[in-house]
Amino acid sequence: MKRAYSPIEILKMKKETFPFSDEWMQAFSTPERTGVWFIWGNSGNGKSSFVMQLCAELGQYEKIIYNSLEEGTCLTMQNTIRNFNMQALNKRLQLVDCEPMDEFSERLSRHKAPKIAIIDSFQYTQMSYRSYIQFKERHRNKLLIFISHADGGSPSGRSAKSVMYDAGLKIWVQGYRAFSKGRYIGETGYFDIWPERAQLYWGETGTNIKKNI
Repeated sequence: MKRAYSPIEILKMKKETFPFSDEWMQAFSTPERTGVWFIWGNSGNGKSSFVMQLCAELGQYEKIIYNSLEEGTCLTMQNTIRNFNMQALNKRLQLVDCEPMDEFSERLSRHKAPKIAIIDSFQYTQMSYRSYIQFKERHRNKLLIFISHADGGSPSGRSAKSVMYDAGLKIWVQGYRAFSKGRYIGETGYFDIWPERAQLYWGETGTNIKKNI
């Protein structure tokens, strides 16, 4: 049986966080370095671009392993890496080509495995919510970031929706802007992926903002 903690004991626990600053801090505050993040959005809204920018930011703090289940190492992935200068991360970012989730889980369990894992996309994992929970529990010392397709304003599929609700940081991408919908929200609560396009989409007052979840 696991021990129970008093509120004072919990408050004394030290948690490692990402020391975000500037626009990252404004959007997502200083989130914990472990747990689950969930990113979803419709095609053509800047989701892939945001994920690359996020990799560049997180790569300053920890090594990242990216399981490209959907694109693998195809030309579009090569172009994305080139366009966002991801080669600058060098050995801080590793990409695996369509690795099945059981093998990817074994990879994450190795000694000195990267602390951050990005899975793109959740739909290609073919995970049920039960298998997701098992995967998460096995890697509680990691940051697991799932990328998801969207159906309207919601993640596509019942399991994806359940994972989204379970995630500590939920990030919805729309109109070249990434919104924090989770437990870590900064002063503005959003990150502009492409500021000029976001400005054109949302305008000065943000009256286009839709209720997505």
